Amino acid sequence: MRALDDKDRQILDLLRADARLPLKSLAAKVGLARSTLRDRLSRLETDGIIRGYRAEIADDGPGVSAYLFIRLKSTPAPDLIAFLRRMPAVKSCASLTGDTDLLVGLAAPSTDQVNWLRDRIASHEAVADLTTSIVLNRDI
Repeated sequence: MRALDDKDRQILDLLRADARLPLKSLAAKVGLARSTLRDRLSRLETDGIIRGYRAEIADDGPGVSAYLFIRLKSTPAPDLIAFLRRMPAVKSCASLTGDTDLLVGLAAPSTDQVNWLRDRIASHEAVADLTTSIVLNRDI
């Protein structure tokens, strides 16, 4: 993968803020011609830096966010990762060093749903131990 330059980082920052920016506006904000911007976007997509564009849809209510701290029986656990990837409520999954192997972020409509998801994930054959923390407040 090639190194990102300042223009690439500027493009990525703008897209993080608003992935729906029209090419014309995005090009103007970074000081590039539309054709040059299109080439850069294509390269960023091909290199896997930009993995997709999506709409984030608000649920009916605020819902419940939680983090699952998972210790695995052995690593790696590709079957568990594939299992988690198929769950729409799983918003993130990161491999960690230390006692916790995976940190999984969930968003669900209720604590009952978080508990149901937690039980499904805890019963996966790759999971040795799972601890759940409900998010009380997002300060930043």
